[in-house]
Amino acid sequence: MKIKAKPMGMYQTNCYIVTIDDKDIIIDPGVGATSWIEKSVKNPIAILNTHGHFDHVWSNQEIKKIFNIPIFIHKDDAFLLQIDQFGVNLPKSRADFLVENEESINLDGTQFRFLHFPGHTPGCSVIEFEDVWFSGDFIFKGSIGRVDFPYSNPKEMKKSLLRFKNIDYDRVVYPGHGEPTTIKNEQKYIDYWLNNL
Repeated sequence: MKIKAKPMGMYQTNCYIVTIDDKDIIIDPGVGATSWIEKSVKNPIAILNTHGHFDHVWSNQEIKKIFNIPIFIHKDDAFLLQIDQFGVNLPKSRADFLVENEESINLDGTQFRFLHFPGHTPGCSVIEFEDVWFSGDFIFKGSIGRVDFPYSNPKEMKKSLLRFKNIDYDRVVYPGHGEPTTIKNEQKYIDYWLNNL
């Protein structure tokens, strides 16, 4: 597995390209991601969205049209692709596959799984490939996703953080913003976040 990453737009949202067996999967194509993606992929097969906020999905429709590939998102965030909740003239897109909780997906021989951690958004998910997580805006290095946006839910975030705290394995975590980290490293801070939500 090879991972390419590039921060996009004014919020420096990480767009990732995961390449497994010469197949490219695009995760969170944000603002201005199209030209970088076009130069960086050879055989794209899908677009995966960790959640529906504009800075993670801005280039969805453009990439889908160029490469004729499907969009996957957790079913609870699909509606966010169709509304401009922040008034930024979001280019709307429509998901081709609405992912159920914890669903494991085999796409053209490539396996991945959406792990549902709601709070930041209703369908906020971690996407797991082998021993790697792409955590979107659920967990960052030294921080967590905000819960003061429309459709955010602090109670759900607390449940998600408790679940995260009790995970008994480690993974490298590639977040939606900032540098990579690990599950074990971020578990050290969970009590602090639980006490401050």
